[in-house]
Amino acid sequence: MSMGKPEWPEVGDIVVVTVTRIVGHGAYVSLDEHRGKEGLLHISEISSRWVRNIRSHVRERQKAVLQVQRVDPSKGQIDLSLRRVSQDDKRRKLEEWKKHRKAETLITAAAAKLKVDVNDFYIKRGTKIVEYYGSLYDGLEAAAKRGAEALHEAGVTKKASKILAAIALDKIVIKGVTIQGELEITSLAPRGINEIKETLNEAQNVAIDLNAKASIYSLASPKYRIEVTAEDYRKAEIALGEVIQFATEAWEGQEGNISFSRS
Repeated sequence: MSMGKPEWPEVGDIVVVTVTRIVGHGAYVSLDEHRGKEGLLHISEISSRWVRNIRSHVRERQKAVLQVQRVDPSKGQIDLSLRRVSQDDKRRKLEEWKKHRKAETLITAAAAKLKVDVNDFYIKRGTKIVEYYGSLYDGLEAAAKRGAEALHEAGVTKKASKILAAIALDKIVIKGVTIQGELEITSLAPRGINEIKETLNEAQNVAIDLNAKASIYSLASPKYRIEVTAEDYRKAEIALGEVIQFATEAWEGQEGNISFSRS
């Protein structure tokens, strides 16, 4: 799948390819982002130095980052170059490609959950994210940080925004700092365990409005580990404080106790 990618690349594009076969005059490759398209990496475009053995530079089934030199749709030809791609170009392209693949996976998961066609879902929802944020991944990363509102403000429906945000929060790791602590929470009520889970789930969501991510998981009853990740320590501390305050206030009046300690 290549969501949002044109049928043919343009001259000058940096593309990710898979080497399919080596021949005497170069290597044939499939373009990963342009389904069904094959290109030629001529031996003269492999290196600025004389190439004695093509396989010392590229091998079958290898991923490579190349630059598009010529495109002729009428003949189905795409000529590519390896020697014109810098290490910075390669690094940036691979990072962009990996992020796009991950975003496609999340879009596919959301479409499956909504029981709709994935291509139709991308056209109706994904394109709005791209228009607003510049890329699918950037939009989904914003949703992982800020919740469904980040997508809803881009024009995505509330239902789709909620599902996409939940998937993004679970699958996208937010870069930043993480602080943690330990909650001890007890209950004597008949539904005590369920009430504890409900309270902690709601507490986790408090962090989203503060551009942070909170994770709470059981250590050994009645103890729970809480981790908060944000862009910097100040934001993480604020978010942690709000999460703890919410949980403490929510537990007031319950048949049990709650306490928190830093670790």
